[in-house]
Amino acid sequence: MDLHLKNKRALVASSSRGLGYAAALLLAKEGCRVAINGRDESKIKGVADELHRETGSEVIGLAGDVSLPDVPEKLIQQTVTAFGGLDILITNAGGPKSGSIDSLDDAAWQKGIDLCLMSHVRLIKAALPHLRKSDSASVLTVTSYSVKQPIPNLLISNSIRAATAGLTKSLALELGKEGIRLNSILPGWTVTERVEELMSARAEKNQTSPEEETRKQVEATALGRMARPEEFANAAVFLVSPAASYITGVLLNVDGGIIQGTF
Repeated sequence: MDLHLKNKRALVASSSRGLGYAAALLLAKEGCRVAINGRDESKIKGVADELHRETGSEVIGLAGDVSLPDVPEKLIQQTVTAFGGLDILITNAGGPKSGSIDSLDDAAWQKGIDLCLMSHVRLIKAALPHLRKSDSASVLTVTSYSVKQPIPNLLISNSIRAATAGLTKSLALELGKEGIRLNSILPGWTVTERVEELMSARAEKNQTSPEEETRKQVEATALGRMARPEEFANAAVFLVSPAASYITGVLLNVDGGIIQGTF
């Protein structure tokens, strides 16, 4: 299936590893010109070089912390300067601090809001003037299956990612007649460094092992396993591609069946 992504211009936020990296890799394989982003400048430049060597596509690495107010606009401007425009934006961010209502202070909540909500808001707002010039503009927000089914001990993430889903649905309605599509992808447990870190933290809290905590999550899925990063990327790249031109406002579960509700 031709996704019609050749020479499309994309920015994938927080993509030095994990889900963002997987999406950037597949976009580059499909012929996109891709800007990737991470906090560590030397690391992100190295990852960009690696992706270029593997795919042959133009890939640039942009350093910056998307939770900081001035960084999203800089990332958009750097991408547009390099590529001459923008067609695809994937907004993504790491996870906020874990914990319960009693253990999380106001500073943790504010940091989580800046990371997991305002980074999406700021990136999309900065990108809009350029997306309006594209004939196939698409935005994908990366959230979590916790939007529909809360995950224990991830109170900030559960709350704020739901707000990002609301942002996505609202903007899909607001911007649709301008030809800009917005969707959100709700990944479940995926084999990434971030998930390994979470399983280790749970093991320490529950006095078990990372393997035992992983087993618990796997048993909750219909497919009986965690996702591979490329399985997430397959769905993400389809949604941002012209092949999905009549899909907007969708919150797509890529969770192996862990969400058991109908909607």
